[in-house]
Amino acid sequence: MSRESTESEIDSHTTSTDRSTAPEHDEVDYLSREVNLLKPSTPFMRDHLKIIWAGFIAWALLTFGPPVLTYFAPATMTAELPVIGFPAHYFLVAVLSPTSSLVLAFVYSRKRDQLDRRYGIDHAASKSRSKSESEAAVTDGGRVE
Repeated sequence: MSRESTESEIDSHTTSTDRSTAPEHDEVDYLSREVNLLKPSTPFMRDHLKIIWAGFIAWALLTFGPPVLTYFAPATMTAELPVIGFPAHYFLVAVLSPTSSLVLAFVYSRKRDQLDRRYGIDHAASKSRSKSESEAAVTDGGRVE
């Protein structure tokens, strides 16, 4: 199922009906493409940027939300929670922010793995280097293991 596509089709923002983009991914020379956060040049970059922006917005809301809510609704946020006895703003900053960072990291890694599978990216192939490449990588005095 090899589908040839031109560079203009790859650059277009239209998506095909079949969700398999691996053949198109193989035909794009990503190293020669410009990286622009406002106008991504490839479908992979567009999809990856959507994941990054969604994660950034969620992180900003979860990190800066409790202090902003405390400023705008101090009576509600400084009231003690019935079960644990801490003020709501303290609990949200002490528990929600670190926990949400861990959850967002997990969600990002899952979404990135899904994106890699969708575009046929295999990271195992990049780990297998030839001996000459390994030796060239440690010319700074390190050692090859």
